[in-house]
Amino acid sequence: MQTSQRVTLTTSRTRGSAPSIVLGALLSALISAAIAQSSGVPVQVSAAMRGAGQVSSGAVLPPIPPITGNRAKPVASWGKPLPYPIVIADRRNNRLIEIAPDKRIVWEFPSPSLKLYRGNEDVNFSADGSQLAVSEEDNFDVHIVDYAQRQITWTYGVPDTRGKGAGLLNYPDDAHLLADGKFLTADIRNCRVLIIDPQTHAITTQWGTPGRCAHNPPKELAYPNGATPLDNGDILVSEITGARITRMTRGGQVVWSVQAPHIRYPSDAFPTPNGQHIIVADFSKPGRVVIFDPANGKIVWEYFVSSGEASLDHCSIARELPLTGDILVVDDLNDRVIVIDRATKKIIWQYGRKGEKGFKPGLLNYPDGVDIDVFRDWKPKASP
Repeated sequence: MQTSQRVTLTTSRTRGSAPSIVLGALLSALISAAIAQSSGVPVQVSAAMRGAGQVSSGAVLPPIPPITGNRAKPVASWGKPLPYPIVIADRRNNRLIEIAPDKRIVWEFPSPSLKLYRGNEDVNFSADGSQLAVSEEDNFDVHIVDYAQRQITWTYGVPDTRGKGAGLLNYPDDAHLLADGKFLTADIRNCRVLIIDPQTHAITTQWGTPGRCAHNPPKELAYPNGATPLDNGDILVSEITGARITRMTRGGQVVWSVQAPHIRYPSDAFPTPNGQHIIVADFSKPGRVVIFDPANGKIVWEYFVSSGEASLDHCSIARELPLTGDILVVDDLNDRVIVIDRATKKIIWQYGRKGEKGFKPGLLNYPDGVDIDVFRDWKPKASP
């Protein structure tokens, strides 16, 4: 039996309650067999890693609207301060949750099983908006979630087991479904970036070599924690050591490689919507967001506040919002997601309360990933 499996989990829920689990004997057997046959190292799961457990906001969710937009032609904008709803990987609440610009919860996926699904830390839509790619660093696996059905349809890695052999990962960060259906992830502690075929569970591309953690792409990578696909098929790779951002073709050819300016710990670099610049968050305290030109390394925009309500604490994702140009930031250890006005550098939108953990409406618990839902017109569903 392979250590990566196709699985389907569904959750049913009632207002104000945690999800009830629908888990068959087959799924339990798959997980048990994968662990038993794995050559990996079991990992002790702490209470902190379990977070709040299996929780739900309790919000009454509206019907899901059809997909009518895409990244090239998004649905109608809500305007400032947040033009589109966002899906948040609410890490220590072990759930995905979608928040509309008016701060209503419109969609939620609570963990159906803490053994298989715990600590989701990055989330990104597929090209057609129907699926979500999810990574779980300290559960050592990655998943595909069917958005409409709220089901896990595929997983790679063995829960609570680290390793570098077939079907194993060691602290996977970042997760993207490529246009051809392949799955992209950065396997940090194995110092490699992987492209996996969900149909065969085979690794089709590997950059980097486990045990050889140095900046020498594509043969060696220095603790990569981000791998972001670009519109033309190239991939941005972020390396922690040296704060390096490297653009490579799908075939592994280095287009350019630069050191991110003013960044100590780069986290998941993204292109700006015009494709000319790179935006990256500094996973430090105080945190920082930098937009720079990779052609010359010069900073074109920067946000840094050393202390106080506006300061960042280990921000993991920064994205330039389409249409408005404002900056969406996941402020992890401040338990919030914010929008910063591009011109004034003021926080103009916030979900979550700084330093207050929770899972009820308005609260988050170590949010760690975000993507923008340009696919569905939630405005008529979510607005009064």
